[in-house]
Amino acid sequence: MSNHFTGLSLGPPLGDQRLDLCDLYAFQSPADENRTVIILNANPNADALHPDAIYRLNLDNDGDYLTDIAFSYVFSKPQNGRQTVNVFMAKGAESRSAEAVGKKIISDGEVSFGPKPNIMTAGSIKFFVGSRSDAFFFDFDGIKNLFDTRGKRNFTEPHLGGKSPWTGVDSNTEANVFSTVIELPTSELNPKPEIHIWGRCSVRRDGKLLHVDRAGHPSVSSFFNTDDTKEEYNASEPVNDRNRWLDQLVHLMGHTGNYTREEAIAAIHNERTLPDVLSFDPSKPAKYPNGRVFTDDVINYRLAFLTKNQCPPTGLKPHTDILKEFPYIGTPHSQKLAAG
Repeated sequence: MSNHFTGLSLGPPLGDQRLDLCDLYAFQSPADENRTVIILNANPNADALHPDAIYRLNLDNDGDYLTDIAFSYVFSKPQNGRQTVNVFMAKGAESRSAEAVGKKIISDGEVSFGPKPNIMTAGSIKFFVGSRSDAFFFDFDGIKNLFDTRGKRNFTEPHLGGKSPWTGVDSNTEANVFSTVIELPTSELNPKPEIHIWGRCSVRRDGKLLHVDRAGHPSVSSFFNTDDTKEEYNASEPVNDRNRWLDQLVHLMGHTGNYTREEAIAAIHNERTLPDVLSFDPSKPAKYPNGRVFTDDVINYRLAFLTKNQCPPTGLKPHTDILKEFPYIGTPHSQKLAAG
């Protein structure tokens, strides 16, 4: 859940776990290097998703940080332990609509809440939607020790030096998450040479569609936003990120890593932290920050970035239940399976 804590008071958006985007991955298919896999996870309770929400993958393939291809997931109201999904694919200007528009390529597909994945296809595209084992590994108590979040509502100044904050315990060894997995020919994405990917969750309230969460770089939004800015950030578009959020990230890095303004801007520029999107060049091996794979230790990476390499590594290891075949993310832990 590297995109966790994006709602107010370190909670989920609008206080609703179903609207919480957790992790975004992009990598070459292990079975065919000419195919790309993109996974957007939501809802750390791993139960049914919100029937009034649109869960969206936005893809920019020409470098202007405007959507060129969009996959939208819209879910039915869960009934009797079941839920279905409609998947829409839009291209070009149509893909920039906030609504679920374009061609419906999956109609009333069955969501998986058990160990056997229901694999859906639309031409050369594969889909999976449902509960899976959460691949993200992190030491939640160690993060709380590092930032001493008691009575606070954000992560700002780490306590560095002295005793290590880490407990050595992976908080996610038995965790499930709700996954949307897509695999398609890389040529369908038309990267030039890379694609920029971001997730979006929007929910309809009083007839209006509200953007309540987004996901790009792992752990960026979680660490640099405060309650004063989270809702605006979650509603904003990546194309505006550098102008709107650069100064705030520079200010934060002055506290977390004692960066000068010039050092912080250089680090942000080198990493391409803003715009907050996941970049992936399929012609190169996937490893964050080029895409993201399940073995990437994104917490170590992000804390090293924020603290100018002053934070000790957590020492945690990646999860071992990853699959070699679609949908790749592991079989869900049985004790948490539920359709809501």
